[in-house]
Amino acid sequence: MQYDEFIDRIRQRAGLGTPEEAQRVSQAALTVLGEYLAGREALDLAAQLPQGIAEILRQQPPDRSMVFSFADFVQRVCEEEGIEKFEYALAHARVVMGVLEEAVSGGEMEDVRRQFPSEFDPLFESGSGAS
Repeated sequence: MQYDEFIDRIRQRAGLGTPEEAQRVSQAALTVLGEYLAGREALDLAAQLPQGIAEILRQQPPDRSMVFSFADFVQRVCEEEGIEKFEYALAHARVVMGVLEEAVSGGEMEDVRRQFPSEFDPLFESGSGAS
């Protein structure tokens, strides 16, 4: 998947008006995802993503991860995205995870999901979001 296609899928599924909004949403969700993933998982995931998206995940040191609850994860997405509505941040993060699942191998997404406890299952339920 190419960068423009990744961003366009985010824009369409999240109901966003511009590619810039989709870039902001992607950056927010992937930054927090990169903070959460342990070991080299963020780098493994980045290796299968287009330039421009992959760099977001490569920003986090591979030997450092932050562990937080599902609610904290979504709140961090709110902060990164610069919005206040938890529901929008969750919807946007779900859209990004759904596009990620299409952009990388199934085995890679399984590796990512294994790092999350079951309370994070709603994050990986693909859907379209409100903006």
